[in-house]
Amino acid sequence: MELTSILSGLEGLKVKGSLEVEVHQIHSDSSKIEKGDMFIAIDGFETDGHQYIREAIEKGAKVIMAQADKVTKEMVQGLPKDTTFILAPDTRHAIAICSCNYYNNPSKKLKLIGITGTKGKTTTTFMIKSLLEKQGYKVGLIGTICTYIGDKNLGDNDRTTPEALELQELLSKMVEEKCDFAVMEVSSQSLKLGRVDGCNFEVGIFTNFSKDHISPKEHSSMEDYFESKVKLFKMCKYAYINSDDIYANKVPELVPECEFKTYGIDNPSNLLAKDITVTNSYVDFKVKLGDKNQRVKTGIPGRFSVYNSLAAISIALKYGCTPENIKEALINVRVPGRSELVDNDKEIAIMIDYAHSPESLDSILTTVKEYTQGDVICVFGCGGDRDNGKRPIMGEIAGNKADYTIITSDNPRTEDPEKIVEQIEAGMKQTKGKYECIVDRKQAIRKAIKMAKKRDMVIIAGKGHELTQEINGKKYPFDERKIVKEILEN
Repeated sequence: MELTSILSGLEGLKVKGSLEVEVHQIHSDSSKIEKGDMFIAIDGFETDGHQYIREAIEKGAKVIMAQADKVTKEMVQGLPKDTTFILAPDTRHAIAICSCNYYNNPSKKLKLIGITGTKGKTTTTFMIKSLLEKQGYKVGLIGTICTYIGDKNLGDNDRTTPEALELQELLSKMVEEKCDFAVMEVSSQSLKLGRVDGCNFEVGIFTNFSKDHISPKEHSSMEDYFESKVKLFKMCKYAYINSDDIYANKVPELVPECEFKTYGIDNPSNLLAKDITVTNSYVDFKVKLGDKNQRVKTGIPGRFSVYNSLAAISIALKYGCTPENIKEALINVRVPGRSELVDNDKEIAIMIDYAHSPESLDSILTTVKEYTQGDVICVFGCGGDRDNGKRPIMGEIAGNKADYTIITSDNPRTEDPEKIVEQIEAGMKQTKGKYECIVDRKQAIRKAIKMAKKRDMVIIAGKGHELTQEINGKKYPFDERKIVKEILEN
């Protein structure tokens, strides 16, 4: 593609060299550069790409883009005469716009739906995908777990929202495969770092907002975290927000150019859930579909599931989904590793959930405790080579919230799994909670299922959608859905 086309829409550029250059590929990783490519230097958390400008040129890059305040004289001295050098005010924003242009702005050829919020993004995207597909639309999905184009799974994702180049390539593939919609999780980090700049969002959703992602590498404060999320709605024509969330209700005043509607349970809303019933295997409620209130049901239990369902129904109604299709799609939707119930004929409620932090473990146990008539049996561990400070905290949470806990391995990676279990146990000992330690995760799951009665709930927390267990640098097959079914069959 011609360089002038790639740079379209960018302002404040300073250029040395010719703009009449044909660019083969765009990269921010110098190791991927080949002859005729464009290298965009990004100042990352771990590495500053400006240090690799020379390497990119030696590998054949014909165009270099750098951030004006990051460039030193030493970086640019003696640049080859046939190399075009561009200074941009912000290369994170620039690479997003260049990526949109390079892939011919695919988001303008799709109905792009973006979901942001502290919790519920993954479940809501899967619900929306199911509802729209039931109506006959072809839908792409991009999120924490994986990427789908229709019913084709393109594999696991490294992050909730991909980097700009990867994101635009995925959207371009969805256009090629004739998707009508793309539904994506939009993380606060992606908004802050400009990964979705240039995207043409048709609709945005704000699920909720609570303390999370406050760290040196994420957000400096709750204000920064919230302001990052608000950026999504400045890119949208329409939006749906949770009327029961204080922060979500602030957004319409901050973004008057976007058309907002609401959904909720406790406060007046455009879409209101009433007469809610929550059990350990489903939730159902009444909601207005068309011109009358109808009862809908989803196989993802918990009050939070009502909010996620309302967000998805809002989208479904906007795009003409029938009440019959909405009801049928909701009852059948399953989200890998997110409050995922494993169907079985033993009538034992077994839930697989990705909860792997103190906040998420506390949330899932608190939620399940509200509607479980029997005991809550929790199986969980903590990953190795990660924050070990959270291990006793999670042990204490399980001890206080679960009726019985089995402490086990997660992904021990290069750490001794027994040592990890001991660190979790230290927190458990601060409580009066009943527990035992079984380091072998499969045996721990077996014990939990064996002791469960019909009114009980077994929570298998930590790995969720993952299909492997990493031990000493090697990944072994470990699909908890299959493991649970094998145990039940035997």
